[in-house]
Amino acid sequence: MDTPITTEFADPGARLRLMQLISPSLPVGGVTYSQGLEWAVECGWVATPDAFARWQQQLIDCQLSCLDLPLLQRLYLCARQQDDAGFARWSAMAVSCRETRELRLEEQQRGQALVRLMAQWPSLPLTAERRPALEQSGLAALAWLGWQWRIPLQPLALGYGYSTLEGSVMAGLKLVTFGQQTAQGLLATLAATLPAAWQHATALDDEELGGSFPLQAISSACHETQYSRLFRS
Repeated sequence: MDTPITTEFADPGARLRLMQLISPSLPVGGVTYSQGLEWAVECGWVATPDAFARWQQQLIDCQLSCLDLPLLQRLYLCARQQDDAGFARWSAMAVSCRETRELRLEEQQRGQALVRLMAQWPSLPLTAERRPALEQSGLAALAWLGWQWRIPLQPLALGYGYSTLEGSVMAGLKLVTFGQQTAQGLLATLAATLPAAWQHATALDDEELGGSFPLQAISSACHETQYSRLFRS
């Protein structure tokens, strides 16, 4: 697919808005989810920092680079081209590719939270026709808001990837036996692989989209009924 040529911020304020969008303090519920990690730790699949790093790298390789990032690209381009039908189609795919009820609810709840925030900014063209596609997918809402705020696609995608990793590392701090310094090292190491993941994502054709991390799907499904849990299900 064609992507915007520039990766530069024409509007200096757009860089600040990107920082706001990827901040864990943004109230879209990201820090309340573990995406199955809590059960994976409980059953012993992820018990050390090395195991945590391998788990996260699998998510980057099997989900982020071949599903989330290419979907974000397509959603962003549809928003730029005002292709509402295409935007709704890719938004529906983003939800349908979440492999458990828990992951689908997370996708929907993030979208709904972002739409509630958008309603506070009347300058945004948030029409009734657009709301369903935005409310059903956090990824779709992020792509649309990124375009409206003139955030270039590549920084938006890398920011999304970094935010995803940061949320996972914050969950790991609570669940796995490592401290702040180890967490920062893990985040730096994992984040260094994001440019390659984005490069891979932009090379995919539509029929190549899709990914699966079966262990995450199993752990997420089990987390829905886990007896004692810190994170939202």
